[in-house]
Amino acid sequence: MGLGPRSPHKAGRRFKAGGKRGRGAKVLGRPSGRERQPCPPPDGRSPPALDAHPHLSPEALGYFRRALSALKEAPEAGEERELMVHNVLKEVEAQALALATNRTGSEMLQELLGYSTLKPLCGVLAALRPSLRSVACHRCGVHVLQSALQQLPRLLGSCAEEEAEEEEEEVPPLETLEELVLGLASEVCDDFLFYCGDTHGSFVVRTLLQVLGGTLLEPERARHRGSRSPEAQRTPARECKPTDFEVPESFLNCLQDLSSCFLKDIAVFITDKISSFCFQVALQILHRKVPPLCAHLCNAVIDYLSNRNSSADGSPLLLFLRDQTSSRLLEQVLLVLEPPRLQSLFEDHFQGQLQTMAAHPIANFPLQRLLDAVTTPELLSPVFEELSPALEAVLAQGHPGVVIALVGACRRVGTHQAQVLQLLLEAFHCAEPSSRQVACVPLFATLMAYEVYYGLVEEEGAVPADHQVEMGTARALGEVTVLGSLLLQHLLHFSTPGLILRSLGALTGPQVLTLAQSPAGSHVLDAVLTSPSVTRKQRRRVLKTLKHIFKNCPRGTYLVCLNAGTVCGSGLQSPWQPCVRCHLEWSSLGGPEGNCC
Repeated sequence: MGLGPRSPHKAGRRFKAGGKRGRGAKVLGRPSGRERQPCPPPDGRSPPALDAHPHLSPEALGYFRRALSALKEAPEAGEERELMVHNVLKEVEAQALALATNRTGSEMLQELLGYSTLKPLCGVLAALRPSLRSVACHRCGVHVLQSALQQLPRLLGSCAEEEAEEEEEEVPPLETLEELVLGLASEVCDDFLFYCGDTHGSFVVRTLLQVLGGTLLEPERARHRGSRSPEAQRTPARECKPTDFEVPESFLNCLQDLSSCFLKDIAVFITDKISSFCFQVALQILHRKVPPLCAHLCNAVIDYLSNRNSSADGSPLLLFLRDQTSSRLLEQVLLVLEPPRLQSLFEDHFQGQLQTMAAHPIANFPLQRLLDAVTTPELLSPVFEELSPALEAVLAQGHPGVVIALVGACRRVGTHQAQVLQLLLEAFHCAEPSSRQVACVPLFATLMAYEVYYGLVEEEGAVPADHQVEMGTARALGEVTVLGSLLLQHLLHFSTPGLILRSLGALTGPQVLTLAQSPAGSHVLDAVLTSPSVTRKQRRRVLKTLKHIFKNCPRGTYLVCLNAGTVCGSGLQSPWQPCVRCHLEWSSLGGPEGNCC
């Protein structure tokens, strides 16, 4: 963001959209070509050379390809489909290892497992278990094991029913799904450090932790679609939406046994890039399912780091906040700590160091997670007092995520809201003269200071010029950034969002349309519709700008789908989806009944 002459920083600069550390919680899901894969740790734990895998013949590959194609074309339910699945997976059992370690075969087997019922899945797991290390540490085999484990939420409920049927039919009992998973966990536990430290094996450990805990975290592939900007990659881990499912008591007991292994080599799990990912997933699962053990592991991490060599700047913990690997683990620790422990951690280690952390290229991310975890006024007050004088400097250093997190904490706790808004107006150079305040929405959305956004050149010491309405309406809305959109969404959920609403109401129709058509900006209008602080009258005043735009809509309708993040506008290529909430809102403005896109 540009800084005017009243700032101690250089004039003419933008506030950078975000740091260069693309750190979107890459601790879940499957390894992919887009994901940075660290080298194995140079401490003797690298996997030995694996035995040669059995060869998959072209004929076998062709058979499974045809079988998969037939399954896709078969009816979704019925005996014919069940029989096909049973027969195909019966063939898989005999060649499971060859399929799992073949690139094409692995991809087909993953799809086939999605059709599997309980008994065939058990057969495949049983066939792979003798070669667990070989498969888990194979770049293709790891995907198959993950796919097999991820079928548990769907199939665990049918275990008792199918076992009862087998008893009636006097079928020789196979290992149950529960026994197979516990067996896999036992083998992983026996060589825990090896599996966690292996580039591919660590993904199996993470999936196993989730399955044992009855919680599937959001898959990696769902959060990494297409190219993403650095600021988009900074989506915090707290935004993951876990899916819970019922698991037997033995799974939770095994989860605790497996998680206790982290304590045996805690130094490795704190400092090793790959192993640390497993620890982070374990903390997320235990926080939901076994809070006491989660707290114990967090205390172990904090105690270990606090007892290292002292830092010249204060607590030794600060050294690890600046480290690429250990800082990631500390971020997760901050998110799962209970409020009293978080308060004491702040007082013992962070207090007095927040501005230094905010300026650091790595330590600013743990600071963001600290702010995300704040839930009490007792903690927010000293944090706000320490950080608030440096908001403009933090923005100029290219760390707007810290500012967004602070504003989010004020929204969540409900205090310091008027103060932080005033500080933002000053940081973006639109607090004085007061006429500039009506231009705050474009500035916040684009993360640009007033002078830079409007291309003004002001001499140092000169009195800031009043805002010219003509200048504001003549300029097209700049590109809305992800973090700028988040900032506006937080401000619209403040108890008194009047200033933001007045600024939105001052936008011209084309500017509102640009905001609505922007992937990031559309969420700002969604916040107008959903914020409990925005009255119906205020909402109507903002949205009425659109009333005159959509009369010539190419589909013959008036609006919208603001909730879906799309607006019916000329030249916009996006799906048309019904949205009852938007339709009702538009009807109140005089739009036609039943014509919502």
